[in-house]
Amino acid sequence: METARALSPEMQDEIARLVLAYAGRDEAVIELTADEVADLVEAQAERMRGDFATAAEVEAVLSKYRL
Repeated sequence: METARALSPEMQDEIARLVLAYAGRDEAVIELTADEVADLVEAQAERMRGDFATAAEVEAVLSKYRL
């Protein structure tokens, strides 16, 4: 425990998440940046509008990464 206390708060948080996940209480807490929150809000708005990629658009993206 002394070693863990000497770690940065971020590392202590990561240790806590791992222990809770191991114990079956993996209620992860994720802190989003302002940019990530804005992206999420926009994605939710797109979803509410039904603004989804077409099958052709999805295929075009996937084809770039297929081997």
